[in-house]
Amino acid sequence: MSRKLVYILLPIRCVIFLLVFVVGAAAAGRDVSEISSWWSVIDTPVNILTVLLLVLAAKSRGQTYKELINYRRGVTTKKQVIMVTLVILLMGMGGMFLAGFLCYGVIPYAAPMIIAPIPKALALINIPLLPVTTALAEDGLYLGLGVNGIKNKQAAVLVPAFFFAVQHCFIPTLFEPRYLIYRFISFLPLTLILCRHYQKNRNPLPIMIGHAIIDVATVMQIFATSFIPGFYDKMCNM
Repeated sequence: MSRKLVYILLPIRCVIFLLVFVVGAAAAGRDVSEISSWWSVIDTPVNILTVLLLVLAAKSRGQTYKELINYRRGVTTKKQVIMVTLVILLMGMGGMFLAGFLCYGVIPYAAPMIIAPIPKALALINIPLLPVTTALAEDGLYLGLGVNGIKNKQAAVLVPAFFFAVQHCFIPTLFEPRYLIYRFISFLPLTLILCRHYQKNRNPLPIMIGHAIIDVATVMQIFATSFIPGFYDKMCNM
C-alpha cells in the first residue's frame, strides 16, 4: 500500500466529521453547537463509511480487511483482553481527568454534549451499533492502516496516534479552542499507548474489545439520559 494512500486516509475521519457537522448545521439553519448532541447518531454511518474505505484500500493491495489489521484467529487470550481493557479504561479516564483539570480546572470534567439525550429509538439502536462499528473503523484505520502502513518505527506510532486523537476534536465539532484542546489532550496519551502496543504485538482484537467496552459505557449513558427524565441535568450538575 502506498504511503500516499496512508497519509490521505489517516485524516479522513477528521474531514468527514467536520463537513457533516458544518453542512448539517447549515441545512438545519442552526449553529454547529446546537446539533452537537447528535454526534453518536452521526458516528455510526461515518464508521461504516470508514470501514468500506479500508476494505477498498486493502483490496488495492490484494488484501482483505482482516489481513489489513493483521487479525489472527486463536491467538488472543482472556488475560490479554482483560489487561488491555483495563489499560484503556484507566488511560481513557485518566486522560479525560487530566485534560479537564488543565482546560477547565475541574476533576472530573466531561463535555455535557457527549451524553446529551437523543430520540429514544436512536439511543436504543446506538447500543449495539456504535461500539462495534467504532472499533472496526478507528482501530482498523489508525492501527491496521496507519501503524502497519508506515515504515519508520517512530512515525508509525506518532503519526497514527496524532490523527487518532485529533479526530475526537471533531466528534462532535465545536469551534471553541479550549474544547478542541481538551478533546485532544484527553485522547493523546491513550492513542500513543494503543499504537505502540499494537506495533509491538500486532494483535488488534484485545484493543478492539477494550475499545468497544469503553463505547458501550458511553452509549449506555446516552441511553439513560434519553429514557430517564431529569437524569441528564443531574449528570451535568455533578
